[in-house]
Amino acid sequence: MMQFTYLLINFSAVFICFIFSFHHKIKFNRYFRAFILSSLFVAMFFVVWDMIFTANGVWWFSHQYTLGLLVYNLPIEEILFFICIPFACIFTYFCLDKFFEFKWVKKIENPLLHIITFALLALAIYFYEQLYTFTAFVTCALSILVLKYLLKVDWLGKGVIIYVILSPGFLLVNGLLTGTGLPSPVVNYNPDEFMGFRILTIPVEDFFYGLEMILWNLFFFLKFKKYEQNKYILV
Repeated sequence: MMQFTYLLINFSAVFICFIFSFHHKIKFNRYFRAFILSSLFVAMFFVVWDMIFTANGVWWFSHQYTLGLLVYNLPIEEILFFICIPFACIFTYFCLDKFFEFKWVKKIENPLLHIITFALLALAIYFYEQLYTFTAFVTCALSILVLKYLLKVDWLGKGVIIYVILSPGFLLVNGLLTGTGLPSPVVNYNPDEFMGFRILTIPVEDFFYGLEMILWNLFFFLKFKKYEQNKYILV
């Protein structure tokens, strides 16, 4: 049964969200196509990043928790991670944005984003020898700057706040993957390639790796969702 661990973690993360996608007050199922397209766009980048880091020993996977099916050097469950986790996050964003008011976020958006990007770039410079730290912090900071100032999205602050709201789920899923509650981690990290600071068993870098992954999923999802909405209007 141990070999099903990673697969069950992915399945558990997405199951409830998938069921409620069909609820008549939510109707997220209308945008499954938009989600699939957006997640595939973003997953291509993160899968390549994952493969490179795995090949260079930045992290690696314990095969006692996986089925043993590999795509190059990644377990198939790791590929599914880039679909399942974004699905749960985008679904939650969709619901929170649909039923709650987030106009107040605009008042704090600029200082919040400036603090995050400054802190990330400062830490990246300080820990430049740690490959995961440097890469995750620089790419996350650049993602925020590109989304805000080049692509001029109007939901960025809201996206960051909702990601924070999602952090208990992140702690649960990523905690399991990094060894919380398990005899050993599913994902192992080279201690020479990250800062060494963990929340439970989760490297701090993972939070910002996850943040940029979700922000880019949101960007493409909202683009494709707008197209789907226009299609329904025409129909």
